[in-house]
Amino acid sequence: MQTTPVTQSYRLVISTSIGEVREDVASGQKAFFAGRQFGAGEVISSFAAGEDHAAPSYLTVQLGDNQHIMLNPEYLQYINHSCNPNCFFDTTHLAVIALRDIACEEELSFFYPSSEWDMSQPFVCNCGSQQCLGIIQGAKYLSPQQAAAYRLNLYIAGKRNQEG
Repeated sequence: MQTTPVTQSYRLVISTSIGEVREDVASGQKAFFAGRQFGAGEVISSFAAGEDHAAPSYLTVQLGDNQHIMLNPEYLQYINHSCNPNCFFDTTHLAVIALRDIACEEELSFFYPSSEWDMSQPFVCNCGSQQCLGIIQGAKYLSPQQAAAYRLNLYIAGKRNQEG
């Protein structure tokens, strides 16, 4: 019996100057794909606080103990998690930075615990990378070795140092 390979089929949701938000037709999952090549260390996009919240949500980036921001531009919220990320939300300079070279059409991803201490909606990771952590719940739950493997935003790195 021959099986047909499964391929993902996407629908364009938003087109921007830096890439596209696409929706997987089968799952409904949205993702952000690079519209051009980015070099390691390059600023992919600047961002600002769309809204300020005292508590985290699944769409926020944490700047302080009681400061969690919604991203503006909103399409950046579709940069999904990976345990092997290719970009980073630099909350000091309010910029998304390429952690390594990123190819045109590559899905953008970041490490969620790099920007949230204790996530409002922990989840089982399905990133498929060799270094996948399994359960993603925030930087508070990372071992020192796990935390050392990632670039963390300034607030999260300081919080880890305080907690010891």
